Amino acid sequence: MTADDLSAPLGQREVKRRRKFAIPVQHATAAALALFLGVFVIWAVVADDPYGGEPTVALPIDLHAAAGKKSEAATSAPQTAAVAEAAGGNGGSASSPVAAAPANQAVPANTKTVTIIDGKTGTRQEIVIPAGNGASASEGPPLDQKFVEQTPRGPIPKIAADGTRPAEAFARPVRPLPGKPDAPRVALIVGGLGVSASATTEAIAKLPGAVTLAFMPYSSDVGRLVARARGGGHEVLLQVPMEPFDYPDNDSGPQTLLTSLPPEQNLDRLYWLMSRFQGYVGLTGAMGARFSASEQSFTPILRDIAKRGLIFVDDGANPRSVAGRIAGAENLSFARADFVLDQVATPTEIDHALGRLEMAAREHGIAVGICSALPVSIKHVAEWAKTAESRGLLLVPISTVALKSKQS
Repeated sequence: MTADDLSAPLGQREVKRRRKFAIPVQHATAAALALFLGVFVIWAVVADDPYGGEPTVALPIDLHAAAGKKSEAATSAPQTAAVAEAAGGNGGSASSPVAAAPANQAVPANTKTVTIIDGKTGTRQEIVIPAGNGASASEGPPLDQKFVEQTPRGPIPKIAADGTRPAEAFARPVRPLPGKPDAPRVALIVGGLGVSASATTEAIAKLPGAVTLAFMPYSSDVGRLVARARGGGHEVLLQVPMEPFDYPDNDSGPQTLLTSLPPEQNLDRLYWLMSRFQGYVGLTGAMGARFSASEQSFTPILRDIAKRGLIFVDDGANPRSVAGRIAGAENLSFARADFVLDQVATPTEIDHALGRLEMAAREHGIAVGICSALPVSIKHVAEWAKTAESRGLLLVPISTVALKSKQS
């Protein structure tokens, strides 16, 4: 100890402190992000993925189709190709059959040709895949393309070049009761289908083919369900959402036809709705009390429906509907429901409504009833319909009523 140490005042000596190396949080975060980015860039360069992470599905391709001559026959060798799921726009599955499209050969019906490009070599390969919305050919009658018009909104119905209307082409034939050519006729419509695949499948299975089925346009599976319904002998209607009086508190769905929109916009919405599926004989409304009471808004819609060779069915729920008057002026095949069968959806009330429907048919020769796709409604309508013939009643599809009305 030196003299200076003894004479120095206490607490005045400088104390050497260790330096603390603090790393700011933002610097640490930036470093972590830079490390992550670096790893991602290295992976993107090294990884062998010509599709850049795009969702793909593997489909078997027959690259060696037989040439048709024994001397030119070749062995078939299955090969897989990664195909972007969006190719063709129909959501093909791994089990979908595809085949190479031979040059200078017509593409078979109900198929389409898709070009596959190898991501590494750039080689182009054309294959033939099933066309349509996923419904197999056995699920429903084939659709004739002469009744289809391609629009920016998608395919919509049109009258064929030979003058045949879709309402006539897709109508279900009627067989009179043996020995009773003048039997009272009853048309039944069940609406609200297509929303639930299981409920729709059950309705198709339980209801006789003469019952007309009306589908909402929103389900991604609606095309397959409609094909199944048509395959079961049912006529099909498209349900068009229309503005109710309490809109938008009570919203009937996307692309609803509104009285506040000009005709051009409502027609554009109508075409979107029409393009959701094909094979229907006509249209009917969903809700729509305000819209169906507006002659100014409703006239352009019904005029276009008539121009396309379809029918329109008024569900009978709105006594102020002007559909019947407009249909007469526009030469539109038209029918109106006489009874809403499940306005009170209880077994007793539905049975009473069916009884009134039967009495009306016997009195006037024909009557139309409509109900929703509630389980209780389907159950009681199916039971009543299965015994109708034994009571001397003939069940008919809705086109029979609408087309006869136009002819008369």
